[in-house]
Amino acid sequence: MLMKEELWSRFHIQFSAHYLVVLTMCIADYALLLFLNRYLPYSKSIFYRILAGVLGQIVICIILLALFNYFIYKILLIPEEGLPSFPVKFALGMVTNLPILLIFELIYYFRSEQKAIADSEKAKREALLFQHETLRSQINPHFLFNSLNVLSSLIYINPENANKFTKALSKTYRYVLSLNRQPVVSVAEELEALNSYIFLMKMRFENSFTFTVNKIADPEKSSIIPLTLQLLLENAFKHNIATENRLLEIVITIDKEFLTVENNIQLSNDVEKGGIGLKYLAKQYTLYAKHLIVEHSDHLFIVKVPYIES
Repeated sequence: MLMKEELWSRFHIQFSAHYLVVLTMCIADYALLLFLNRYLPYSKSIFYRILAGVLGQIVICIILLALFNYFIYKILLIPEEGLPSFPVKFALGMVTNLPILLIFELIYYFRSEQKAIADSEKAKREALLFQHETLRSQINPHFLFNSLNVLSSLIYINPENANKFTKALSKTYRYVLSLNRQPVVSVAEELEALNSYIFLMKMRFENSFTFTVNKIADPEKSSIIPLTLQLLLENAFKHNIATENRLLEIVITIDKEFLTVENNIQLSNDVEKGGIGLKYLAKQYTLYAKHLIVEHSDHLFIVKVPYIES
């Protein structure tokens, strides 16, 4: 071991003499990084994350130096006289420890960036698949059959509504086709596109359902996966009876945390099979680390849709 006065003049030798401490610091720093990434990531609070990292380093240095001193002085029985004091060792330990943790942080950052890019590309591919599957479900024979039946009736009964119905149907498909390069859309855009779909349903079901939108938060500031609302409404119409005597009541609520779609439950015995269901929609949101919340009772079916950062 070196005398105190030789500490700074022969720094590299002193560093080598404490290589076991440095190696242990690397292991401890890596464990600290894993702990912070799990319980206090940068996404929660940058300030508290940096503060926790510094405090963690201080604790690591104090513990390791205490163990090192115990080993040197108590087990090996080396005299303390002439050796660096604890504050000097602590300063040296912090100077050594900071670059180690910084290197680990940089490695983690670049790996996270690469993973985020890969996940983003995967999400885009899945979103395109989602849109194509949705379009295919929209033009299935049942949908076209129902739409053409309504249109055929309107042509003779109400030509003006027939013209409106044709335009609404065209607008609905145009919206679906326009989503090829849009992984997410604002709630406001989705609501505007939903107007055409609601018009089609009113022509088909007439006065058999009610539709209400409660805007508690600004729909322009929140984003969701395209066609989320349309698919949830399709789910409601597909699984429930809608007649003038038994109204299907659909309510959409836009608040700061969720977009909520709820309907009363009056299950149909003849439920259509196929198409894109709630499970497939939920899968799309997991690609963005979001999860649909599904709640239901004897009378209500509720789906809470989380917003996606655009």
